[in-house]
Amino acid sequence: MKVLIIPDSFKGSLTATEVSEIMVNSIQSVFPNSNTLSFPFSDGGEGALTVLKTHVKGKLKVCKATDALKRPLDAPYFLFHDQKRAWIELSQTAGLTQLHETERNALTTTTWGTGKMIENALDKGCETIYLGIGGSATQDLGTGIISALGGRFLDQNARELPFGGGELHRLQKIDLRKLNPKARNCNWIIACDVENPLLGKQGTAHTYAKQKGASQKNIEKLEKGGVRFAEIVKKQFEIDLGPVKGGGAAGGVGAGLFGLLGARIENGFELLAELSGLKNHLTNMDLILTGEGSFDQQSLFGKLPIQVAKLANKEEIQTLIVAGNAKLEKLKDMPYCKILNCTPDGIPINEALKNAESNLRNTLVKELKNLKMQNK
Repeated sequence: MKVLIIPDSFKGSLTATEVSEIMVNSIQSVFPNSNTLSFPFSDGGEGALTVLKTHVKGKLKVCKATDALKRPLDAPYFLFHDQKRAWIELSQTAGLTQLHETERNALTTTTWGTGKMIENALDKGCETIYLGIGGSATQDLGTGIISALGGRFLDQNARELPFGGGELHRLQKIDLRKLNPKARNCNWIIACDVENPLLGKQGTAHTYAKQKGASQKNIEKLEKGGVRFAEIVKKQFEIDLGPVKGGGAAGGVGAGLFGLLGARIENGFELLAELSGLKNHLTNMDLILTGEGSFDQQSLFGKLPIQVAKLANKEEIQTLIVAGNAKLEKLKDMPYCKILNCTPDGIPINEALKNAESNLRNTLVKELKNLKMQNK
């Protein structure tokens, strides 16, 4: 039996590589003669560097940058072998995992450090920037990135606004006159795993800000800032950010870079699948294992497991979606896909996270044994 193992990370407990190793061991314990292809993956956000380093020609470069609170750190990005393209992973600098839970503050966290990474890649001659924007700790609409590249966001007194999304409701003018010319001429491609718009109940503030430390009052303030930002972009540049699919991703980075830098927003999974040659492997498989930490309604907006399941279903390949916490029992119109929940009944999530490895292994081995019995 040929098995493709292609999980995302289980955020807060296991990396994609760790999940993959557990899946490989589980498969081999039940099907010792199986051939496994381990492909720890990403939907364009966290984990993309591992995919690229393993499956694409190029190398990791490390540069000086800052986290979402502007504290110095060294951050890696992927430089393709042609030296003209770079993949920047926003979570390496402005990521939620870089902060302690008590440090989360959606009003003041910034993507400025991500902008410094991009500046480093541009200075090395890169003409195309892929920006994976999953896992952010920010709600600044990408203003930090653009500020790091020379842009300015001004209030009614022509003073620069503080970093973060908390004061964007006071935005009066966007000044791009001193924007780095290399950024202006760059081909920008945003790898995005969701379709949320910038504004509204499905928008960035109402959907994502709470997990980044925002109270309900903060969420309303951030939404007001998003509305103001969209008004100014439309007034100055005649670009409507409202309908942009994925504009709300990563605290509005999608919308900000689309409006001010002409970035294209593309599906992160499809980008990485093409760059890494994943699709060439998929059609030869008998079974596929994928998964993520929490599989819920939000996962249906294009996250890794649903993307894998859609491809596998077309090829009629049996697929197991294994989740630390599955809030969906099955997927409509996907008869070849089964969802497995690793959290034992009655166990709080915090406790389940501590035993993520054993919960994953036990759940998977049990299902694989059932599968073996069915195929006898």
